[in-house]
Amino acid sequence: MSSNKRLRIDVKGRVQGVGFRPVVYRYAKERGLSGWVSNTSEGVVIEVEGDSEEIDDFLKSLKAFPPPQAKITALSTYLLPVKNEGQFSILPSIANTKIRTQVSPDIATCPECLEELLDPTNRRYLYPFINCTNCGPRFTIVKNIPYDRDKTTMGNFAMCPQCQEEYNDPLNRRFHAQPNACPQCGPQVTLVHNSGAAQSSGPEAVREAIRLLREGKIVAIKGLGGFHLACDATNDRAVGDLRGRKYRENKPFALMASNLETVRKYCEVSAEEEELLISWKRPIVLLKKKPFSPISEKVAPNNNYLGFMLPYTPLHYLLFQESLAVLVMTSGNISDEPIAYENKEAMSRLKGIADYFLLHDRDIYIRCDDSVTRIFPSASLGSEPGETSGLLRGEPLTPVTHSEIVIRRSRGYVPSPLRVPCSFKNEILACGAHLKNTFALAKGDEVFVSHHIGDLENLETLRAFEKGIEHFKRLFDIEPAIIARDLHPEYLSTRYAENLQIINPELRILSIQHHHAHIASCLADNGVSNRKLIGVSFDGTGFGTDGNIWGGEFLIADYADFQRVAHLKYVPLPGGEQAIKEPWRMAASYLYETFGPEFVGLDLDFISRLDKDKWRVLERMIKQRVNSPLVSSVGRLFDAVSSLLGLRDRITYEGQAAVELEMAMEQFPSSKLETQSYEYEIENRDQIYVIDPRSVIMGVVSDLQRGISASSISRKFHNTVVEIIVDVCKRINKREGLSEVALSGGVFQNMFLLSRAFNR
Repeated sequence: MSSNKRLRIDVKGRVQGVGFRPVVYRYAKERGLSGWVSNTSEGVVIEVEGDSEEIDDFLKSLKAFPPPQAKITALSTYLLPVKNEGQFSILPSIANTKIRTQVSPDIATCPECLEELLDPTNRRYLYPFINCTNCGPRFTIVKNIPYDRDKTTMGNFAMCPQCQEEYNDPLNRRFHAQPNACPQCGPQVTLVHNSGAAQSSGPEAVREAIRLLREGKIVAIKGLGGFHLACDATNDRAVGDLRGRKYRENKPFALMASNLETVRKYCEVSAEEEELLISWKRPIVLLKKKPFSPISEKVAPNNNYLGFMLPYTPLHYLLFQESLAVLVMTSGNISDEPIAYENKEAMSRLKGIADYFLLHDRDIYIRCDDSVTRIFPSASLGSEPGETSGLLRGEPLTPVTHSEIVIRRSRGYVPSPLRVPCSFKNEILACGAHLKNTFALAKGDEVFVSHHIGDLENLETLRAFEKGIEHFKRLFDIEPAIIARDLHPEYLSTRYAENLQIINPELRILSIQHHHAHIASCLADNGVSNRKLIGVSFDGTGFGTDGNIWGGEFLIADYADFQRVAHLKYVPLPGGEQAIKEPWRMAASYLYETFGPEFVGLDLDFISRLDKDKWRVLERMIKQRVNSPLVSSVGRLFDAVSSLLGLRDRITYEGQAAVELEMAMEQFPSSKLETQSYEYEIENRDQIYVIDPRSVIMGVVSDLQRGISASSISRKFHNTVVEIIVDVCKRINKREGLSEVALSGGVFQNMFLLSRAFNR
């Protein structure tokens, strides 16, 4: 026989801003239970009273069927004395000095809100800011927690009686939807000319923006986390104008399509890619493009892929209501600066790029770029969508739990924490890398990785970095005792960490080697416990413990320590940073290392392109070791081969030479050469394997002289890199007995390389 009881339930995780309390209320009412539910700084607390079996069923339902965007990370229960309450209530948030709750990422417009948006009989018809507890802005408008309206940028808008009634009704989809609004009481859009003259507002502003986009104009559109620069992706002139004004010669632009069917017209879309495109996170997904597309070739020059996303705000949906099918939607920033997110700032910074501005008056509190992802091509191995910076391979095969490769983790993903298989004794701030920076804050067993910050190369980005850190510290109540920074002494992030220690001498500073960090991040992403394995870390650059530039590293590593056991042979980087921007310098450096000064007499197109006067200067620099640091980078080897093949002598965006080398390889026709590779040497120097690629360069030169196509040479080169990975890992396995391998670093964004290495 069942009896009454009263239970306190503490719920932690992503349980605020996702409709959690209304679901709790509904489950309690359906079972005739009394009590209450409230937000706290630690999550959600529930007291529920009634029939024991009904309470047990309530708990089962709460665990099995929480709101779609909720994520329960901890749930604890405590028996309390029965109070004989008569009803179930939703109470105001309970203040607490301890903060442990998660903040929801921004959520794409839900089907119910989209239906209302396009319903002429609905009071929110064509209203660009329609939302509910299941969708809308979250992270980008939150100032502090608990997640209440007055702690968001929507606190500036008082609700009208109808909105307030919805907000107060526990059975309404908009119950305690903090951004709740309508045309009568909420934010509004305005179209403004780049001169500052207002053109129109409300629905007319959207219609006018559509007309301008159809005419080939560039419109800066304020979104969830910042501004996009938009134009018609099928208008060659408009895309060219955008490239010219933004000084962005070749870097691919992101695209937004009206719907999934439109994406399928232009790209191949697998089931997993479709799932990612339509998910509530709505990232940009890299997709293989189909031939003969009407999309301008200027969108992604020399690239076989397009980055597509689907609309994720009501305003986006409205832009596609009148004949537009695909828009360029690239970040609204001047090159190398962070994305603009305030109206005044955008009007000032982007007026030389955009013809018009589609503004609104809902403030963005924290800027947040679009996320960029792709699907790992070996997803058929039984993996599920997730996120990872690399993949693990072992003997026997370690199961892959992710098929989603997150290239840029930002909107839709942030600030959801990464749970790690350990608990930190101290709270930690990790300052992140110099390029494509993100920072992270660690507390307990959770790591809060930030939104995309960008390259820390100017004051504007540094300010965004500093503001982001302070915001995360406040949101998650973290006061770091330890600061982790890159080993490189000149990075802005390094100086930031050192300045913190000057202010607070009790702070402990840890200098982290870049490639060890790559491997540790891969372990954390895959939930690996702290055990030693082989780490393969390939990228463009990272400051080594010997003062040289690393980037072709084989490590024995765990979270805390590493040992360098193999690396690519050092070669000079003539001109330092300039050699990264001009891959021909690396090609010349490798030719010099391979053939000596006589390489200038080789019968190669590269030699005919080579500026002999510049080379003579570089040769002296190399001989005298002037501004020619030694580098062991696989990324720079890719640059060299790309230049030798005549693909890219000078880059206009990071990684361009390697990307175009990969694209050339994909043109390769299937033949007996598909598995061929070049010779290479491995020398054992004091128990460190040194991979000498000079034979690879000889092979590339020989094939060029024999008239072998660039695509065939690229395929052989890619095969060679895979062979090197497998060969070195086998040698380490034989010597050390380690069979598990972590692959990480920017080079492994090359899907051919990643999948071939993994499947070997």
